[in-house]
Amino acid sequence: MRYLFFITGLFALFHSLPAAAGDPVRGAREFAKCKACHTLEAPDGTAVVLGGLTGPNLYGVIGRRAGTAAGFRRYSPAMQAAGRGGLVWSEATLAEYVGDPEGFLRRITGDSTARTVMSYRLARGQADVAAYLAQVGTGGM
Repeated sequence: MRYLFFITGLFALFHSLPAAAGDPVRGAREFAKCKACHTLEAPDGTAVVLGGLTGPNLYGVIGRRAGTAAGFRRYSPAMQAAGRGGLVWSEATLAEYVGDPEGFLRRITGDSTARTVMSYRLARGQADVAAYLAQVGTGGM
């Protein structure tokens, strides 16, 4: 019985610890997969990463309300609903989103039919990409 309490205590401790921080250097390399659809362009027009325009500009995405990138109008209704509901991108939420975009939006909006325009999932390196994007636009890169 004592071992059961010990294991339960370890389990609770493990789940209360913050998730491991991502590595922005690895994230910069992983972002190469994202640039097919996304660009990183500063407000002054400086291109950090030239990429596609299918998705929104991700420069300064951390701290931005979901569905509100300047000049981008092709957000899914679910992404717009998440933004109206108060979703502001953090490293944790962005890492979760890129791992399973539709699952994330379904959980956030409570809509089991929520869809997203983003069809790509990062199978690994989600926290790294989020850490990289946290630095882009904040003076870190």
